[in-house]
Amino acid sequence: MQISEIVRSCSLFALAQTLVWFQLYSHYIWEWWQNRPLLCAFVFGVPASICFWYGTRIAVDASNEAWTSRMLGFGMSYVTFPILTWWLLGESMFTTKTMICVFLSFLIVTVQLFWR
Repeated sequence: MQISEIVRSCSLFALAQTLVWFQLYSHYIWEWWQNRPLLCAFVFGVPASICFWYGTRIAVDASNEAWTSRMLGFGMSYVTFPILTWWLLGESMFTTKTMICVFLSFLIVTVQLFWR
């Protein structure tokens, strides 16, 4: 498995997850987005889809397994979501439930990367 390609894939997944976060929550931050769901879908959704597509392709090519890309995408969502939600919406990620989920997401990614 090519670790540099997995890191590249994770970076694309993190960017995609960040774009999706803004697609779904920007109307809670900026009033301007409240009545523009289609524009929001195009502005954030199209680049996110492209990042997911390339991230998936790179992860599958590097690991020879579709499940690796799925778990990496899932795991990266538990990195980006808590940070963005805490930073921009003021919801703490430092609850027992959330911290366990973040730990488990790292564990899932670790299992996919290193369990042969």
